[in-house]
Amino acid sequence: MTTAQTVVTTQVYRIYIKAEPQRVWEAIIKPEWTDRYGYGGLTDYDLRPGAKFATRPSEAMVKASQEMGYPCPESIIDGEVIEADPPRRLALSWRMLMDPGVAAEGFTRLTYELTETPGGTKLTVIHELDNAPKLAALVAGENEEQGAGGGWPWILSDLKSLLETGTTLAG
Repeated sequence: MTTAQTVVTTQVYRIYIKAEPQRVWEAIIKPEWTDRYGYGGLTDYDLRPGAKFATRPSEAMVKASQEMGYPCPESIIDGEVIEADPPRRLALSWRMLMDPGVAAEGFTRLTYELTETPGGTKLTVIHELDNAPKLAALVAGENEEQGAGGGWPWILSDLKSLLETGTTLAG
């Protein structure tokens, strides 16, 4: 007898940022912001449900990929807008395309929730990674020692630093 096992993994990250929700929202959805923190890349959203989106690599990302001997696809992330309620909630289908093995795992669900707090914004990122173990490891930062970066913890820390100080962790 064979049994199939489905692994459901949901990662939740919460960070408090000393910035108004509208400013945090813009940093999430505008390419002039998305290329300034985390891994970079130019993402711009049409916020209508069902609208497709893609993140294009920045020039620095393309150059770094070439220097490491890895091809860089024209889109590094793609997906579709599921729900948008500016500046409170953005839910997406989300797929990372940099690694063919990770891309083959298919689409996951990524949700940003922004809540105004005294002095700023509580940003919660919920990444539902059903049957995507390679992506789950990447976005958790488990492959940081191999040069794959720090995943969501690092991206969100970089976003917080940028919005609060005007500079990223790398400076």
